[in-house]
Amino acid sequence: METTDMQLSKASRLSVAPMMDWTDRHCRMLHRQMSRHVLLYSEMVTAPAVIHGDRDRLIGFDPAEHPVALQLGGSDPALLAQAARIAQDMGYVEVNLNCGCPSDRVQSGSFGAVLMENPALVAECVAAMIAAVDIPVTVKCRIGVDDQDPAEVLPEFIARVAATGVDRFSVHARKAWLQGLSPKENRDIPPLDHDLVIAMKALFPHLHLSVNGGITSLDQAQDFLDRGLDGVMIGRAAYHTPCDILLDADARIYGDPTGRSAEEVVHLMLPYIADHLQTGGRLGQITRHMLGMFQGRPGAKAWRRHLSENAHLAGAGPDTVLAALSCVTDKAA
Repeated sequence: METTDMQLSKASRLSVAPMMDWTDRHCRMLHRQMSRHVLLYSEMVTAPAVIHGDRDRLIGFDPAEHPVALQLGGSDPALLAQAARIAQDMGYVEVNLNCGCPSDRVQSGSFGAVLMENPALVAECVAAMIAAVDIPVTVKCRIGVDDQDPAEVLPEFIARVAATGVDRFSVHARKAWLQGLSPKENRDIPPLDHDLVIAMKALFPHLHLSVNGGITSLDQAQDFLDRGLDGVMIGRAAYHTPCDILLDADARIYGDPTGRSAEEVVHLMLPYIADHLQTGGRLGQITRHMLGMFQGRPGAKAWRRHLSENAHLAGAGPDTVLAALSCVTDKAA
């Protein structure tokens, strides 16, 4: 897919954050049926896994997912450059370096949030990636880690990395505590500092800066855009209540009024589900991402229960999804 930097910059006005175990190809296909324009990200995949692993399983995707970006984890410039070339060859429109994940497994590999402590290494990594590919190289980071002072650390980090040619950053507006907090706690306990991210836009007006962390509605997203940020990245809310975030996103964020209903999205997923089953896949691999679609609507609990109880059964397929949908549509009638 040919995607210009200008198109990608517009797409990244709203993006769905890369989330481990969640933003796989099936999740992204669902989200794409809800919004034609939002920028979608893969789960984080390590550079060695991209180079040596089962590429189709790890980073394969359907062209219908575009615009879609690959997030890489790693700290070896040569390996990251090689993985970035593979991403480009496979058709991804962007490659993103993870400098924000706080998990022990990531720290042991000297990448993720621990890289906030070594901006020189990050600069070396992204410089190698930029030299290897023609697609944009971007960075997702935290505002700092552990006892760092974010007001000092974040501008230094951004300036050092931007000097290599990176012009788009997504900033999770929380510190990461590398010791003492679990990855789950790191998504909730450290306080948010959205104002610091906004201050970075004033310091670096030439950069495209997106804010991430604690954003749960399109109203919040629009407020950040109105305050001067270039983009908003939404994580858990886009996963757990995708219709609330994504069905109106095209109209409100991109000025495209051709939206779809949740019911239409379910029907659009049926051929994809049938194809997946035909190639040996299981229904639950897709429907697990659909459970929150009708959150807050009559019949939502019955929808979730029907899919949870039946998607794993032999012979489960599109009819199972339609039966679950009737729990919602019958309530609405």
